[in-house]
Amino acid sequence: MRYAPAILVGRFVRLAARLRKRGGGSAVPGLIVNRIAPGFLAHTLNSFPDGLIIITGSSGKSTTTKMLVGILRDHGVRVFTNPSTANISQGLTSALLERVRLNGRIDADVAVLEMDEGHGALIAPQLNPHTVILTNVMTDQIDRFHQPEQVAAMLARIAARASTTVVLNADDGLLMDIVTTLSPECAVSPYGVTAQVLEATPRGLGYAVQANDRPQTGTIVHSVAGREAQISAYGDAVAITLPARGVHYAVDAAAAIAGARAVLGERFDLAVAAMSIGTLAPVFARGEITEVRGIPIEFVLVQNPASFQLNVDELPGDLDQILFAVGSDVRDPSYFWPVDASRLRRVRSVSGSKAHEIALQLLYQGVHIDEITTDLPGALDRFLALPTPAHGVKTVIFSADSMRRTRAHLGLV
Repeated sequence: MRYAPAILVGRFVRLAARLRKRGGGSAVPGLIVNRIAPGFLAHTLNSFPDGLIIITGSSGKSTTTKMLVGILRDHGVRVFTNPSTANISQGLTSALLERVRLNGRIDADVAVLEMDEGHGALIAPQLNPHTVILTNVMTDQIDRFHQPEQVAAMLARIAARASTTVVLNADDGLLMDIVTTLSPECAVSPYGVTAQVLEATPRGLGYAVQANDRPQTGTIVHSVAGREAQISAYGDAVAITLPARGVHYAVDAAAAIAGARAVLGERFDLAVAAMSIGTLAPVFARGEITEVRGIPIEFVLVQNPASFQLNVDELPGDLDQILFAVGSDVRDPSYFWPVDASRLRRVRSVSGSKAHEIALQLLYQGVHIDEITTDLPGALDRFLALPTPAHGVKTVIFSADSMRRTRAHLGLV
């Protein structure tokens, strides 16, 4: 009962925050509990009977986490996990407050947690994860992480805490360098794509450093066509329907399969994993199509140049209703200039606080723009009021800040 007072304080703060603002209070309770009981987070995360699994890297964390959670639950495992937006220390603590008992324990077999690279590296010395899954290292958040090697060093600190297995992307050269730093007692489970899949992706997979050698064993993506993929796990192959289009989602599926195999051992069933992924709904804004005011809309989140390019390349080429919104999270929009977005052809509205900057890029690339405005709520309302598209569905592409504002305005809490 050591942490009972802190838990009660955190729950009171959470209730007060939610009474003040619908959907609010996601981080503040965790921030306060971490201040008054700094040992609570590590104590609770290290207390799960079957251990802690950490998923971290530049991109793909949320989708990989959701896939892995689904696979484990379909194998009969009781899983605690965190929302994709709660991947920093105060967010993790707030997520724990939702279910933790006053004795500091949660009624689940295992914890599967997405973690921000920077915050994960800071709290890693206090954690004892069973398995660590590393997704990739991209040129990402340059205001926080000035170079990819800095991110790789953070991921190495997290991976060093794994007691049993490190699952890593064998196509990422910076991640493969981490292998030499791991304890000999820690198994390495690689995943990646075949040379044929890589050749079919002419712009590459977006990693800061592409590994020279293809993985010969492990979990391998053999083919991708839209949402259909062929994946093998140590020789056993299966067809999988992905939650969204693109090679990057197939790579996330391979990571989740490799992670599930590491956690479950002989209990792992590849057919169950394929079924689980095939019935999974996309994580919000990761190729998700949902109804808003009775209108189907596809939401596409772009967080760095690599995810921007990969997602734009996977969009149908004949879309005629696109809204593009970039907000304050992109401090220097020239960060996105290496991306070729010319295939968008026409964007009905460019919005967000950085609307004019991102519009300049699109105009230089030959994209026709109907409207440029920093008024995102107004732009969303006008966009939704447009007639039914002649081709495809209404599509909203946005950065993280504009995603949060879009969710709030449309009531997608």
